[in-house]
Amino acid sequence: MDPEARASHQDRETTVLRLQRAYTDGRLTSDEMESRVERALTAVSHGDLATLTADLPERSDEVVTLTSTAGKIVRTGRWRVPRVLRIESEFGDPRLDLTEAEIDHLEITLDLHLTYGSARITLPPGASADADGTNCEWGSVSSEVPGVARPGLLHVRVTGKLGFGKVRIRYRSTGKRRWFGR
Repeated sequence: MDPEARASHQDRETTVLRLQRAYTDGRLTSDEMESRVERALTAVSHGDLATLTADLPERSDEVVTLTSTAGKIVRTGRWRVPRVLRIESEFGDPRLDLTEAEIDHLEITLDLHLTYGSARITLPPGASADADGTNCEWGSVSSEVPGVARPGLLHVRVTGKLGFGKVRIRYRSTGKRRWFGR
């Protein structure tokens, strides 16, 4: 991310949550946390926010990588979503349903590296997704959800590289189908 780019409310909230976790883990004193939280809430750029967490290690549960050559990667129901979920698949079709998932972060990243597979991402109501960080060779990305983060609601950044597959981002359907010709 460009350090000069202006930070959003969502970016500030994500940094504050990370600082609070570092305090809970015993990595920051209460004075350090209060000082950094105050600076995070008034940060102007991504660079300002990055300096506040530069000396903090990423928690092991914040980045998870799932790999598959030809098998399916499916996550539905209650499951814990890390801050960054990296999926590397040759021929699989990942299915990620976040509607009932436990998500500790207001912003998460789904980093998809699909050679021939297609991914379907289902978001909870009100969530948003930005797929501008996805590089498509012969694939495509379609999103039926808002692309701009809203304060206090989940925002998903979809990044990565698609060879011949596609990514579809949507909300869960209501079950009502519209039949043409009736």
